[in-house]
Amino acid sequence: MIGLLCGKLIDKRPNQVLIDVGGVGYQAQIPLSTYTELGPLHQETTLLIHTHVREDQLALYGFLTAREKHFFELLISASGVGPSLALKILSGMGVDEIIPSIRKGDLAQLVRIPGVGRKTAERIVVELRDKVAGLEVPKTGAPETRSQLESDVISALVNLGYDQRSVERAVEQTRVDAGGVFEKVFRGSLQILVGSAMQKSARAG
Repeated sequence: MIGLLCGKLIDKRPNQVLIDVGGVGYQAQIPLSTYTELGPLHQETTLLIHTHVREDQLALYGFLTAREKHFFELLISASGVGPSLALKILSGMGVDEIIPSIRKGDLAQLVRIPGVGRKTAERIVVELRDKVAGLEVPKTGAPETRSQLESDVISALVNLGYDQRSVERAVEQTRVDAGGVFEKVFRGSLQILVGSAMQKSARAG
């Protein structure tokens, strides 16, 4: 199961990317929101990945934030919402706009998204309303808080097997210089963790 890709961005389109990881090219489908935040080609890129397996098909779906990946997985848990439609939903409306619409049962807002009919909107509201009840939504007009970005990076690094406290310290050291960019915070923190592990190994030897 692939959960994370770190490599060189070879190609990017509004709905997909190609990333070179150690000489192997991985193609991942992405929402428009991720595409607009990607850096230039041939630079290092980090994407959180949802691996979708169906019969003899394996597809990768990439996201820049854990929040967006989590919401994608909530969407595909609803009846009649597959990965392709979930990407269209995320491309048509931001997570922080969709959540209030689901909570309020605002079908008119949901059906404005291309590909979402009234019946699909009704199923999304009925099946996901309780699941999104506890999700935080920033105040209107407010940017995503730094703590959310830190949580995304910490989650990704802990999933790679690093100690939670060590990860938190590394992120704290990195976030200011990285300017609040997920990829820079992630890579800077990873370098600190790898360096620390090498020092411990050297001392043990």
